[in-house]
Amino acid sequence: MILFDYSRASSVADAIAAARQPGSAFLAAGTNLVDLMKGGVTNPERVIDITRLPGLSGIEARADGSLRIGALARNSDVADDPHVARTYPMVAEALLAGASAQLRNAATVGGNLMQRTRCQYFTDAVSPCNKRQPGSGCAALGHATRIHAVQGWSEHCIATHPSDFCVPLAALDASVEIEGQGGKRSVKLTEFHLLPGDHPERETVLEPGELVTALTLPAEAAQFAGNARYLKVRDRTSYAFAVVSAAAALTLDGGRIGQARLAFGGLALKPWRVPEAEGSLAGKAPSPEAFAEAARIALDSAKPTGEANAFKVELARRVAVRALTSAAAGTPARIPALPASPFGLV
Repeated sequence: MILFDYSRASSVADAIAAARQPGSAFLAAGTNLVDLMKGGVTNPERVIDITRLPGLSGIEARADGSLRIGALARNSDVADDPHVARTYPMVAEALLAGASAQLRNAATVGGNLMQRTRCQYFTDAVSPCNKRQPGSGCAALGHATRIHAVQGWSEHCIATHPSDFCVPLAALDASVEIEGQGGKRSVKLTEFHLLPGDHPERETVLEPGELVTALTLPAEAAQFAGNARYLKVRDRTSYAFAVVSAAAALTLDGGRIGQARLAFGGLALKPWRVPEAEGSLAGKAPSPEAFAEAARIALDSAKPTGEANAFKVELARRVAVRALTSAAAGTPARIPALPASPFGLV
């Protein structure tokens, strides 16, 4: 870790002004940033502490039916909030699947959105990595790619995004509130994270100095409360990142599917939502055949980055079918907390 300047912002405007200087980084809980700084993966020249900014930690159910979650809200507070658990159950389920209780008590909603990939070549400061040092190459290509992308990757980067929380947010059309020198704006979460393309070093649509201030779930997301699940396959039951995960939600009317939502984690450098697969389910009876066809469509464009992760395509299909089947069966009255695996439910 290099020497750096530290300051504590007292307002959003103060934080944005301080971040105008190149080499700045915002610090909330630091559950990702501090680890990367210790490993020499990222080396900010100045760290701006935003942990005490007023008005950014609330969870507000609005009169129009939407939900606003402040960027500094703790993951545990969101997962344990009765309104979130009742109205957006797969959001709570994803948060409970995402980390240990200790980390959930520290980590923030905004930090979850901004966390960096867990690609082992990115976190190894001596390996070539285009995200860490543009133009240096991608050490993952042709090597150990088991956890790497099968969707949306490029020859410059084959990493995946690690978030559980972002997967149901993408499925439910969540938006990200952003504030910067140019004022305030809102971006769909599905557009917030960027695929690698030719510039994997740019991970989000944030401009220099911009700050995530909140997330918003639209009123329409509540209609999926009765039939929504988040399922995650991981190498060990407790506190592990997803090999593949899926968020699935349905509306049912008269034995037919009205609307469907399906998004994946562990497949790409962003949560991977598949509208084509969702559309294939509209008007159909929930059945193994319908779900298998939706899963086939969802993974039709998948391309493994090597022999080591070819299994992820079939695994993702199976996870999608199981998530959709579980959603059709209905949201459980009680969301299980880890270390119990959602795949262990009877």
